[in-house]
Amino acid sequence: MLRRGHVGEPIRDLQARLAGVGIDTAPDRPGLFGEGTEAAVRAFQQARGLHVDGICGPQTWGSLVEAGYRAGDRLLYHASPPLRGDDIAALQRRLGALGFDAGRVDGIFGERTQRALIDFQRNAGLTTDAVCGPAAWESLDRLGSHADDPEPVVGVREREALRQSPRTLLGRRIVIGDAGGLSALADAVRRALAERGALALVVEHPDGSAQAEQANGMEAHVYLGLVSTEGECAIAYYGAHGFESPGGRHLAEALSRELGPVLPGGAPAITGMALPVLRETRMPAVVCELGPPWPFVVKGRSLAQAVGRAMDAWVNAFDRV
Repeated sequence: MLRRGHVGEPIRDLQARLAGVGIDTAPDRPGLFGEGTEAAVRAFQQARGLHVDGICGPQTWGSLVEAGYRAGDRLLYHASPPLRGDDIAALQRRLGALGFDAGRVDGIFGERTQRALIDFQRNAGLTTDAVCGPAAWESLDRLGSHADDPEPVVGVREREALRQSPRTLLGRRIVIGDAGGLSALADAVRRALAERGALALVVEHPDGSAQAEQANGMEAHVYLGLVSTEGECAIAYYGAHGFESPGGRHLAEALSRELGPVLPGGAPAITGMALPVLRETRMPAVVCELGPPWPFVVKGRSLAQAVGRAMDAWVNAFDRV
């Protein structure tokens, strides 16, 4: 963890990486984590959809490393663990804009990105080796992929899949994530969803990536994360690299409307973020940051019922996604 007051080579490295993505750390001298570096870290976190605290922890550092990769800097291929970086997000955007479904634009080279790359190579007359190198980038550039297209094919397919799905929670697999300290509320939400016919399951783990892995393994239809925070209430859905999850955004909107009358501060703000659990889940996902835990003691059932109503409203409005 790098924070204000720290000095040394790790701070020089941090400042160099921030400069590499166009964020100035002045007036701090090289190697000093002062006011300028803290402001720069905050600006980077805000731009990348991370929690903004001015501290460079593992998530912020990992995102900085990823931001340093540009299209063509390295060979891209499917590996274990998967490669991550802004160059992969650029590849996913370009493939998606051309109609090749590389999955959501998340900067992670997974199996869907591999399949889309092979499909593109085959259609472009390239060697189908599932490796994105100079020849693939040259073909992408030549074909004029619209990298800034706001609706890549994955977004279209997510919308269509929701529109074709039943307008009911009956049989829908919903994973409720509890990062810790909200087991009673998570269980109340589980019961409220079960009353509506959903197959709801609580997953308790402090790590978002671990929760995402479990939700993916269960082939959940929806992920709902519950988090207690010291700040204001907010609801996050996946949004990064110019892409957002249509299903996640509409679920966040439905939850904000229903939770507003129950929460002390009114309707929570919604925002697109790139939190690990949102980035790594393969289904519409949201994280509800519900503020300090004390209201849950007296309003747990009311909150749970509001979540149930929001889920009902969400599935009944798929035609408007």
